[in-house]
Amino acid sequence: MTTKVGNIKDSERPLAVQILLFVLPVIATSVLHSLFNTADTYMVGNFGGATEEECQTALAAVGSCSSLINLLVNFFMTLSLGAGVTVAQSYGAKNYDVMRRAVPTAVIIGGIFGVVVMVTGELFAEPLLVLMGTTPSALPQAVLYMKAYFLGIPASLIYNYAAACLRSTGDTTHPLVFLTTGGVCNVIFNFITVVGFGMGALGVGLATAVSQVVSCILVLIHLFRGKGMCKLAIKELKIDFPVLKKMLIIGIPAGIQSVLFSISNVMIQASVNSFGSEAVVAGNTSAGTVGDYVYVIQNGFYQGALTFTGQFFGARRPDKIKKATLWCLFYVTAFGLFFGTLANVFAVPLLSIFLKDSAAIEVGVIRLLWIVQPYFLCGVMEVGSGVLRGPGKSTLSMIIALLGSCAFRILWITLVFSQHHTLPWLYVSYAISWIVTSIVYYIFAFVNVNKYQKRFAAEDAMAR
Repeated sequence: MTTKVGNIKDSERPLAVQILLFVLPVIATSVLHSLFNTADTYMVGNFGGATEEECQTALAAVGSCSSLINLLVNFFMTLSLGAGVTVAQSYGAKNYDVMRRAVPTAVIIGGIFGVVVMVTGELFAEPLLVLMGTTPSALPQAVLYMKAYFLGIPASLIYNYAAACLRSTGDTTHPLVFLTTGGVCNVIFNFITVVGFGMGALGVGLATAVSQVVSCILVLIHLFRGKGMCKLAIKELKIDFPVLKKMLIIGIPAGIQSVLFSISNVMIQASVNSFGSEAVVAGNTSAGTVGDYVYVIQNGFYQGALTFTGQFFGARRPDKIKKATLWCLFYVTAFGLFFGTLANVFAVPLLSIFLKDSAAIEVGVIRLLWIVQPYFLCGVMEVGSGVLRGPGKSTLSMIIALLGSCAFRILWITLVFSQHHTLPWLYVSYAISWIVTSIVYYIFAFVNVNKYQKRFAAEDAMAR
């Protein structure tokens, strides 16, 4: 289903319905992606070794890598936001020439960045894992997992840059289909490598890399065969540097913001590792897997806020930016509260899917209570970020996130957690940082939308 917004094709449907029609396939895509990640966690936690202890070690190895992988990948992954916003604004303004130049630029840049990240991950996996304090028993498998995982990063980045362009025109269905197909391959290869060949964490990493390649191939076939505004042609497959500059102006601050979040999360993972217990690491990892579902559901409304405000800005409709913001806020709060509560009500049975050790399950319950229950606050924060970024205020979003979330969490770990070395004191830093950052986001969003109204009104008056 393709949903067009802005003045490109004014729908008879209410804006609230348009947002849901756009966001639900995005949520489905993200949930499926999380399901496939859950399959990784389940396989390695249940079949990653000959004994329960070996399985827990393999699970801890995979969990120890997640924050580090995000740190190395997220900057370049988030740069795709620059491509998405560029396409969304051009689509809203009916500037189709920029769109035609933006898509091949995004695909090529995604591939180049992917190779850079892959080489970095292969070379520095072990020293970085050691620096993070990965437990010695989990380290060998963690290194193998990371190196296998990074083989698929070039394909992953190409897919994400191409998918960002498609979503910015309202096409959220094709990325869902392509990711689903890759995810099914992931599950199949998990059985082959982990159960069939007993490869443990390494097998999970290889299966993930294969799934990323499959999704990449499918999205490229679609772009080359397509007839829409995101069509690719061999003769047009080149980097357009003026368009690239615009993408980077929007994307680099978002990428820096993502890295700063990843750094703070790496510090939190290192703080979890500081307990020196595989049960703590495994419980934290499994609860994080459950919590990912709540997060990605809310993140769909961030994508909606980003796309709708970007297109409405291009269409010079600040009044609709306000309405889209309010509806995204309503949805993200309702969805976040519902699914966060659901995760906590069924905490023990959900965690028992991955864990057998009661001590690890107890750790997971603590994380779900302190992070996942108030997760709707994170959704509120991210919608605010999307409202700023859609019209192009990406640097402002980065600065607010740097001070309100990243710097705050680092200070909390240094000043508070060091004095109160317990998991609740560590986890509560998330909710506080979400509240602080959200307040600042919406103050600036309100001010900026009013500025857009005055600016567009003045420009229209001069044109008359």
